[in-house]
Amino acid sequence: MLKSAIAHLYFESIHPFEDGNGRIGRALTEFTLSQGLKSSALLSMSKTIEQGKNKYYDQLKLAQKTLDITDWVNYFAEMILEAQKDAKELIQFTLKKAKFFDQYAQQLNERQLKVIQHMLESGTNGFQGGMTAKKYISITKTSKATATRDLQELHEWGVFAPEGAGRSVRYELVL
Repeated sequence: MLKSAIAHLYFESIHPFEDGNGRIGRALTEFTLSQGLKSSALLSMSKTIEQGKNKYYDQLKLAQKTLDITDWVNYFAEMILEAQKDAKELIQFTLKKAKFFDQYAQQLNERQLKVIQHMLESGTNGFQGGMTAKKYISITKTSKATATRDLQELHEWGVFAPEGAGRSVRYELVL
């Protein structure tokens, strides 16, 4: 981790190319981590840096102004831990999706499958606002009666958990 933090800082400080230094710097980070682990590092520094881009640039600037890079190393270690947590969350989500489809794939009709896949595209953050009849109709281009029937069926199978009631009911996917 220490070697990776220093390699990234020095590479970004030298900034040897006109374009692509960030991508290469992140790749260098992951490569250096993998070398130290003697296996692939299952994480995405790009995603973690992107999530806290302003703090990343602030820390980078601070570290480039001094020979004491202790704060940079500490910050970088926190970033690596965050990237590992994100990777673990993504792996768990992927496994849940696989188990879900193993259990329900044969039961789902084409419309239901399309809606569930649409919801899963939101990734680990989940589908914002839950699935409503209106959203279901929009995604599947079906009638309100068919949407209501499909949603009710998904609820009965335990695929969807309802929140609210009546016209304001929305459904969350149960993984």
